[in-house]
Amino acid sequence: MASRILLPAMRALSNPPTTLRTARSIQTSARRFADATALPVKKPIGAFRGGIFGFLLGSTLTGGGIYYYILDEYKVSNELLTEDIYSLQASVQRVHSYVQTLEEKLTDLERKKK
Repeated sequence: MASRILLPAMRALSNPPTTLRTARSIQTSARRFADATALPVKKPIGAFRGGIFGFLLGSTLTGGGIYYYILDEYKVSNELLTEDIYSLQASVQRVHSYVQTLEEKLTDLERKKK
């Protein structure tokens, strides 16, 4: 209902009065027409070829991104695993030294008993 009321007012605003309009004429010389060259005709890329190109480009970029992400994750996990291996090796060496000291103490006790 409101659109019917406002429609004539909108038409009046969108079309300014003819007295305010200034007419511009387009003038060109024959010399300009002579210098004008035709634009080269571009062969349009079909939707099928453009779609395949976009798909391959997107897949390649995504694959490259995933490759570097996985490579980074592999490096991080490899570093963590290496740290764990070194800490396990240190623990094993510590336990080995404890066992050696206990064996030495046991052999000393046996010697004292005899």
